[in-house]
Amino acid sequence: MLDPRLTVSQQDTIAIVTFNRPETRNAFDLSMWRGLHTIMQMLSDDDDLRCVVLRGAGEKAFCAGADIGAFAEERGTAEREEEYARVLDESMQSIRLCQHPVVAMIMGYCLGGGAGIATMCDFRVGGESMQMGITARNLGIWYPYAEIDPIITLAGTGVASEMLIEGRIFTGREAYEKGLLSRVVPDHDVEAEALALARRIAAGSPLSARYHKAAIRRLRGPLPVTREEEAATSDFTKTEDFQNACRSFLAKQKPVFRGR
Repeated sequence: MLDPRLTVSQQDTIAIVTFNRPETRNAFDLSMWRGLHTIMQMLSDDDDLRCVVLRGAGEKAFCAGADIGAFAEERGTAEREEEYARVLDESMQSIRLCQHPVVAMIMGYCLGGGAGIATMCDFRVGGESMQMGITARNLGIWYPYAEIDPIITLAGTGVASEMLIEGRIFTGREAYEKGLLSRVVPDHDVEAEALALARRIAAGSPLSARYHKAAIRRLRGPLPVTREEEAATSDFTKTEDFQNACRSFLAKQKPVFRGR
């Protein structure tokens, strides 16, 4: 059974996946990550489709990332985080590996895992006032290698450092100038521009689009990261900083990081 907070609609040969949790700025919990993986696999297997569009419900957020309120239950130990990381990676890779081109329609907040979703897409259309960034430093979280890689591919190591280490939040115009967006338009034009892009893709040869998406992915090559290195990204759950940051978030307080 699919998570009801993820909905799929269709316009001719274009599938539209909506993250429908506006009360949390469309933040994802573990069930939603599992659901997105299932949906993307289902859509990838549908040879009648030509393009997939991902969007958030409403205009205030594409996706504000992972649901921090669920961290204690879903990510509170290394064992839970290992399972969470596995599901998250499967979900992200299902976007990257979808045989159809995927377009991110970005309005409002695009943070953390939301930025991860967007950078896994083939195209990103954003509004001028959208906000894109990664908030891992505020919670003592270590961002996965597989999600850092597309940021570097799109925008380089300097921008990755700004996002991950400095914690910069970019507006739509800044994100476009950094290379993180395919195009930026006035906020009220985002939906129309993203759907127009999807229709242009759908009007072309689907086999050509699928081949070129796979060829671009193949030419990038695999990540030179070992299994041990990947597994170590869960070690942040053992730190006092992470535990303190989660408590501070729920208490609406600013965390104090002590480096342990």
